[in-house]
Amino acid sequence: MRCPFCGEHEDRVVDSRESRDGASIRRRRACLSCGRRFTSYERLEEVPLMVIKRDGSREEFSPRKLMDGLRKACWKRPVPARRLEEIAEEVEGKLAEREDRELSTQEIGALVIERLRELDQVAFVRFASVYRRFEDIEAFAAELNSLLHRPGTK
Repeated sequence: MRCPFCGEHEDRVVDSRESRDGASIRRRRACLSCGRRFTSYERLEEVPLMVIKRDGSREEFSPRKLMDGLRKACWKRPVPARRLEEIAEEVEGKLAEREDRELSTQEIGALVIERLRELDQVAFVRFASVYRRFEDIEAFAAELNSLLHRPGTK
């Protein structure tokens, strides 16, 4: 670490503390050349998740957009908001575990759709209609049929 006062590169760490939010480490250092003290911060460099959209464009993953999609799918349905937050956190956690930092909207949709299928069938169909981009009513009806004939379906 270069001393901000004299420019020398030799110092020693006097004290280290984790920040309140746990996102960085604060280090008090003493320059071995001029003896003055200064503070440095150490923080993990995060590589953002990038989403590859259908048109090929890329944008940073947004947990807010994920929650908005879940809310739209569950609009006027008896689904607790806390359950939607749990799904969003679970999906975000699965995405964060990935080594590959680029993923398609289809990959995100596949993770979400399985959780919605278990949660609420109407929300599932709403989400599927956007995610799967049904081209015609027959494709939509086929999806509804598969849902109706699935074991455990009410």
